Amino acid sequence: MSEEQIKNLEAEFEARIARDEKIEPKDWMPEKYRQTHIRQISQHAHSEIVGMLPEGNWITRAPSLRRKVALLAKVQDEAGHGLYLYSACETLGISRDELYEQLHSGKAKYSSIFNYPTVTWADMGAIGWLVDGAAIINQVPLCNTSFGPYARAMVRVCKEESFHQRQGYEIMLKLCEGTPEQKELAQDALNRWWWPSLMMFGPTDAESTHTEQSMKWKLKRKTNDELRQQFIDQTVPQAEILGLTIPDPDLKWNEERQSYDFGEINWDEFWQVVKGHGPMNKERMKARVGAWERGEWVRDAAMAHAEKQQERKDKKAV
Repeated sequence: MSEEQIKNLEAEFEARIARDEKIEPKDWMPEKYRQTHIRQISQHAHSEIVGMLPEGNWITRAPSLRRKVALLAKVQDEAGHGLYLYSACETLGISRDELYEQLHSGKAKYSSIFNYPTVTWADMGAIGWLVDGAAIINQVPLCNTSFGPYARAMVRVCKEESFHQRQGYEIMLKLCEGTPEQKELAQDALNRWWWPSLMMFGPTDAESTHTEQSMKWKLKRKTNDELRQQFIDQTVPQAEILGLTIPDPDLKWNEERQSYDFGEINWDEFWQVVKGHGPMNKERMKARVGAWERGEWVRDAAMAHAEKQQERKDKKAV
């Protein structure tokens, strides 16, 4: 393909993006667009799968059968989200095995929030309320992202994440309406999960290496800082309803901006966790790699069964 032909294709591609048309897997796309989507979609898929671990830790210790069933359903949903997203990513020409290898080797990243421990039942409420709440704000705009398979997957994901957020908030509400000790558990969970939740939106716009290009291609519709501000403005009133205190002494309402001003995020901690030095990084990867290795016989058996089924079909067709 000549250089002029490539330029014409690039111009038509940019025009389609400007018209808000969806780009489908068989459409021509710049290689950088493809690689950018593989990075983001796979990171999202990995986050859903790794995100099952901190909550799975509490399934056997849920305080009631109702809570156990709800938590099981939520963890199952996260597994489904991962599968939707891996499937969307595969349409870009990368295999599932490659995606898993990138996760297990540390080449691919997942959300830093899942590298923190879940030490009390109240953490299940905080994760649902804060972490899934932040995820919704991050992900709702992705329902209109430019890559078709990703946008369509996100419609169902966002509906289910909305349920998860309500479930988490209800746990926090019940704790806050309980004994002083239960409310203290809720406040402690908020204290520990507030700042990591703000870090979920990524580095500041000035420090982000991907935001500008992602905005141009309409992979993202809002910047990291805009999404973070939206989350704070939405969540602070919810904390007030619970009777909990946001652990930020610098948090205050700015009448002129009609938004909350907030304190400085510990970006040193953020980068340490992203680089693999968080409280639970090693444990999370050990669990994922271990599950992959222990499940090898199941994958082999499934493949052998599928091959036998295909052989039978082929014999009948002859």
